[in-house]
Amino acid sequence: MSKPVGGTTLNAHFWQTYENCLIKHSIKPQHIRWYIGWCQQFVQFIGGRPLIECQPEHVSAFLDNIQGNASLKDWQWGQARIALWHLFRDHLEIPWAVGKPGPRPVVKENLSDKSLSVAHQTSIKKMRSTLIGRQYAKRTQSAYLDWATRFLVYYPQRKIADLDANSVKTYLTHLAEVVNVAVNTQKQALNALVYLFQISEERDLGDFSDFSRARKPIKVPVVLSRDEVSLLLAHLQPPHLLISHLLYGAGLRLMEAVRLRVKDVDFANNQILIRDGKGRKDRIAILPALCINSLREQIAKARTVHAEDLQRGYGEAWLPSALAKKYPGAGADWRWQYIFMATKISVDPESGKIRRHHYDESTIQSAVRTAARKCGLSKTVTPHTLRHSFATHLLESGSDIRTVQELLGHSDVSTTMIYTHVLNKPGLAVTSPVDKL
Repeated sequence: MSKPVGGTTLNAHFWQTYENCLIKHSIKPQHIRWYIGWCQQFVQFIGGRPLIECQPEHVSAFLDNIQGNASLKDWQWGQARIALWHLFRDHLEIPWAVGKPGPRPVVKENLSDKSLSVAHQTSIKKMRSTLIGRQYAKRTQSAYLDWATRFLVYYPQRKIADLDANSVKTYLTHLAEVVNVAVNTQKQALNALVYLFQISEERDLGDFSDFSRARKPIKVPVVLSRDEVSLLLAHLQPPHLLISHLLYGAGLRLMEAVRLRVKDVDFANNQILIRDGKGRKDRIAILPALCINSLREQIAKARTVHAEDLQRGYGEAWLPSALAKKYPGAGADWRWQYIFMATKISVDPESGKIRRHHYDESTIQSAVRTAARKCGLSKTVTPHTLRHSFATHLLESGSDIRTVQELLGHSDVSTTMIYTHVLNKPGLAVTSPVDKL
């Protein structure tokens, strides 16, 4: 059987042969048009890319996407899955399409699925549009929408026009005194509600600063000694080793490291440009000499993978919507590709395009925890521990705190001051009385 090479070749003949395949496998004639409809929706979902290059994750992404439709019945979801199963296993004869489709997975309840009024749902949709329009990071969008939904669920019988500063104050106090959230969690909720009212709803709530605030515990960061850092790094393998070198050697956050693009590394000036970091700020980080050769090799690998992806008909990196419009075609430019590319391609749930995203940060977290366990470190070590160690060791070496603040990307020097605990270590200049016995 002649296999189609892409969505544009899926003409009437292709769907006729698929219909014949369904008839051969005893699908009832009255159901066939629905089977074809599900497959055509899938073709649109993957952006018309070649069906023969699709992987199981593409089908899973499509099924997860329609799973979010609250009006979709279990039997409809099952029908879509069986339609794709026959398409790939029996019609296209793809090797991975084996076995028999299982039942529809149970979806955990989401706050957005709770009984929000129509008016409140409209407010959430409006807020989502403004967040996207202002190009907020996807994680920020998700967090803000979640807090706005929680807030509106807290007042199910009241319209948003009737909610005021006292309502916000009451809810924030509830978070601190009843839910007992952390101080940063309460701050995030506050920022989300300020955005909801002042930006999305265009309403000035006035002063509501007298709410009960969560207490911030006084903690010092977990910091490794230089010997412990060396021991930890010795138990890591590429690309985890290179990423960890950047966390410790340049003070990068984990997501800043995995999101690095080729054009962000300036070898001529030995620096790294961190774009749209925490707080939507850009900053310059140092490029450690130890990382230069490894980074060049990693970029060369990324460029090779990108060239192969382009030959297969994809290879376009994700860009923020404004950049994608301003620089059409830039997503396919190798300079915009992630340095640490994912090992597998995936389907963008928003656009349906097949892309190769950046490396999964959870794999680095797991690798660092495993390395810490293997080398016998008693401290709780995460990738962020390496950033803490970077700041602490710079201050130990006599670096100016303002310089460290700039390298870390802190807005306020008070945030950087927490690392000065190393300059005042208890016990260094004092002899313990037990040692005099």
